Amino acid sequence: MLIFNLFARGFRLLIVGVGLLLLTSFLGGGIYPAIYQGLFVNPNEIEREAPYLERNIEFTRRAFGLDAIGEQPFPVNTDLTWEDLQADAPTVDNIRLWDRGPLRDTYRQLQEIRTYYEFAGIDIDRYWLNDEYVQVALAGRELSFAQLPSQAQTWVNRHLVYTHGYGLCLSPVNVFDREGQPVLFVKDIPPVATEKALQVTRPEIYYGELPPADDYVVVNLRESETTREFDYPRGDANVYTSYAGRGGVKVGGFFRRLAWALRFHSLNLLISQSLTPESRILLYRQVAARVRRLAPFLVLDSDPATFSEARPPHPDPYLVVAEGRLFWILDAYTAARTYPYSEPLPSRWHRYNYLRNSVKVVVDAYHGKVTFYAFDPEDPVLRTYRKIFPALFKDYAEMPSSLQVHIRYPHLLFYFQALMYQKYHMTDPRVFYNREDEWELPTEEYADKTRRMTPYYIIMRLPGEEREEFLLMVPFTPRGTKENPRNNMIAWLCARCDGENYGHLLVFRFPKQELVYGPMQIEARINQDPYISEQLTLWQQEGSRVIRGNLLVIPIKNSLLYVEPLYLTAERSALPELKRVIVAYGQKVVMETTLERALLAIFRPEALAAASGEAVSGALLREIRRQIELALRLYEQAQQSLRQGDYAAYGEKLAEMERTLQELARRGESGPAAETPTEEP
Repeated sequence: MLIFNLFARGFRLLIVGVGLLLLTSFLGGGIYPAIYQGLFVNPNEIEREAPYLERNIEFTRRAFGLDAIGEQPFPVNTDLTWEDLQADAPTVDNIRLWDRGPLRDTYRQLQEIRTYYEFAGIDIDRYWLNDEYVQVALAGRELSFAQLPSQAQTWVNRHLVYTHGYGLCLSPVNVFDREGQPVLFVKDIPPVATEKALQVTRPEIYYGELPPADDYVVVNLRESETTREFDYPRGDANVYTSYAGRGGVKVGGFFRRLAWALRFHSLNLLISQSLTPESRILLYRQVAARVRRLAPFLVLDSDPATFSEARPPHPDPYLVVAEGRLFWILDAYTAARTYPYSEPLPSRWHRYNYLRNSVKVVVDAYHGKVTFYAFDPEDPVLRTYRKIFPALFKDYAEMPSSLQVHIRYPHLLFYFQALMYQKYHMTDPRVFYNREDEWELPTEEYADKTRRMTPYYIIMRLPGEEREEFLLMVPFTPRGTKENPRNNMIAWLCARCDGENYGHLLVFRFPKQELVYGPMQIEARINQDPYISEQLTLWQQEGSRVIRGNLLVIPIKNSLLYVEPLYLTAERSALPELKRVIVAYGQKVVMETTLERALLAIFRPEALAAASGEAVSGALLREIRRQIELALRLYEQAQQSLRQGDYAAYGEKLAEMERTLQELARRGESGPAAETPTEEP
């Protein structure tokens, strides 16, 4: 009618055409579907929708690699012994006690050395040290120009003098000293390493996480006292250097300098006497910006622990020490939003319905060289990119073996796979439709808030395997409601990271007829323990802040250990100290000064008593400790009352302290014989 109206006079055909369009839209888009839904679909909804559910399940599982997840039963027992722990010593010895947040604050206080250095983040990796497989935490000491005093933030300092960071800190995740500080295997400037495999001969970090995306520095300058390139501080003086790397672009002659000045909106690049034609400009020094500049079609990995719907995710490369040098490794994904029938990710920033970790990117921290390795050559998206850019991607086999041993399963991909697997482990359309067996990621108490648990790396031996390996894992709980949460644990998922097993995903299901404590149930038992809750309250009242670390679920044999570290930090000082370790197993929850003592308290209490110098029960030990801490608290309260001039309260506190000390003396004289042998709660 619209076409005919072109050759007719008036608007009659136009009005009729628009009217018919509206009527058809109303009937076909609203009335007819509602009638069809009510008469044909609702009475037989499952049968009608089953074909579509089957396609959705099949293609979603295929799009996110969920169809390759192997399933195994995990019969939970509570017969774990001390001998079992000794047999699985590599797993126990690598239980992570240092969380990345407190450890980063500790590194900053102890090892930033100067105000202009900063640790951007903590990375978790593993190294072979003295024939032992050791999980470590490490961070690069990068230069943050914003930390310089305002009077020092000149163009010369920013772009010619302060050009790079220097060295790193590295420590095992499970060791701390008497003061509760990490034991550093690599520290100081120049870096000092306690292990030969960790020695760094090229510690300069010209390319890292901290430089602004469009920042630049100029190196290989004309020799001058005022524009020498700063290398690192040494005592009251500084050490200077000249860049010897292959990174950057030559400044060149007048016209090229003019082009650089226009590019960076800086006249100084044209008129500075410090620059020579052989000087080199290093640009795109931020690792993520550098990779994006070369391959903007790839999606970069980020840390789900810092993932927020309020802001875009920040790419998260991790640092590697290899052959005496520093490298950044960044996982990259091929992604699509058009995979047929697949469910999109539940993320504001990532609405993809197809995701593959097809590329590993290596960036040299000194030279800036970027190498893309094709990690999944069968991925059809990557195969297409390789046809378009045949020289961009190298085969994974070409990656040096010193870097291959540090490849790990990417954090964000595993997190998204776990989110999708919450529903898509159900493959029966009827079960899927009714949401009969939906899972969710558990919550935990971290610091002073409750948050969703994210995957964590761990060294452990899987059931049926001969040796330990580096894994990424996360537990699952059944999905409940706000009014009726279900906090028991139902399964755990892991991704293998080592050698030929890399990328294999396994889910271990617990028996449905047995109760397996979930993280929040363990957190509740910790809060309900009289000794632990009293101690936490005492620390909070003494001007300290208690930081509760990540609760880790550690599968050993066919049993589960739960481990949570506790940190103390002064209210006015950001120097966390690892002071206690909480371990839960079966019906027991203990808090001790070290992981070994906590395990002894559960599995060999008599050995713990002997190690303490007297054969007393674990219950008596805790009671004596409680009495001592109570007496100390009463003494401090009495002194405070005296300073305030409240003599009545001062006398009351002294009387209470006297009764406490008398009770402590009575227990010391009576010894274990006076203790009634009762089973500990």
